[in-house]
Amino acid sequence: MSIDFGSIALIVLVILVLIVLVGNIHIVEQSRAYVVERLGAFHAVWNVGLHFKVPVIMRVAKKVSLKEQVADFAPQPVITKDNVTMQIDTVIYFQITDPKLYAYGVERPMNAIENLTATTLRNIIGDMELDESLTSRDTINTRMRVILDEATDPWGIKVNRVELKNIIPPKEIQNAMEKQMKAERERRESILQAEGQKQSQILVAEGEKQSAILRADAAKQAAILKAEGDAEAIMKVQTALAQSIKLMNDANPNEQVIKIKALETMQKVADGKATKIIIPSEIQGLAGLATSAKALLEKDPTAEA
Repeated sequence: MSIDFGSIALIVLVILVLIVLVGNIHIVEQSRAYVVERLGAFHAVWNVGLHFKVPVIMRVAKKVSLKEQVADFAPQPVITKDNVTMQIDTVIYFQITDPKLYAYGVERPMNAIENLTATTLRNIIGDMELDESLTSRDTINTRMRVILDEATDPWGIKVNRVELKNIIPPKEIQNAMEKQMKAERERRESILQAEGQKQSQILVAEGEKQSAILRADAAKQAAILKAEGDAEAIMKVQTALAQSIKLMNDANPNEQVIKIKALETMQKVADGKATKIIIPSEIQGLAGLATSAKALLEKDPTAEA
């Protein structure tokens, strides 16, 4: 059996060609980009899809992720305007917008960003005092983002956000701040207690005031009701007296009846506690007549009245 070495070589050659062809087919995934060089020079940027690379002549220089990325840098020592040394670590959110500039703009881009962040942070904090730097996180974040975004733009990088993760002052400063916060809390507690006592006293005084007003109103209403009752009683007495006088006038009594009624009235008056009684002259004469008649009866019991 003879072996056809030419056919075998052809088959092997075809297989090798297929392997080479398959090995040079590239599929670029979503949110990624390939920087391609041809003969050592930049050729193109491959985006999402199927691409074929010419063997030997072309090569993929860099594979770039277009997603937003996060870089957490180690704490950096910074000195404030009042000569306090602090440790501050930063977090940067960035995104590659131009793969070509990212590939050829700067060597080791992340190292460059880290050093740029440290120097920018030192410049900003150096213009602030300790208290201001502790309370101005938003201002520091905004200023750093603007500066870093402008500096990294030639590298094809966009800085979306910068955050100060931790601000760590020296231990003695921390102790002093804790004492200050404790004193502030105690001061606020004292103020709240004083305000509470003040409000309590105000409420008690308001209660006593309202109670006094209600008592005065009650006494006033009682006095008004008593006066109205007395007035009504006097009115009824006067009405009854007027009615009696009217009845007497309607009955047309003679003089003798009037004198007798006057004597009855004088008898009632005499029963009182008055020490002096003024008797009209007409009634005095009638009283004298009654006294004489009484004396005659006592002398002669059989006499007719």
